[in-house]
Amino acid sequence: MLKNKLYFTTFSLLLSINLSAGSLGSLLFHGNCITCHHETKDISAPSIISVQDNYRRAFPKKKDFVDYMSKWVTHPNAEGSLMLDAIKKYELMPLLGYEKSTLKIISAYIYDTDFTKEHEGHKDRE
Repeated sequence: MLKNKLYFTTFSLLLSINLSAGSLGSLLFHGNCITCHHETKDISAPSIISVQDNYRRAFPKKKDFVDYMSKWVTHPNAEGSLMLDAIKKYELMPLLGYEKSTLKIISAYIYDTDFTKEHEGHKDRE
């Protein structure tokens, strides 16, 4: 019961502030992923541009990209990674425990965003 109430409250909050899918993706990405994945620089993990480039080459269709990324981040593993050099350098991404639906929103945002230009949620992270 409490879990349903929490989902309803979260859903109501999102509706009340009228977030678009891109805005929600930006909020989720910049509130979570940016902790390790700098937009343009390889620091503590590969940059999100590097991740985006590697996986967009393998999955040029948005649906395939989103499906694969959200599934992989749900259960990170070296066998399914296209970035084995990054795993050697930074280690395997930890299991984060996000809902797959949340990961699909983040993955769609990553697919759609040009991280080389100023974009929603962007901050200069020098």
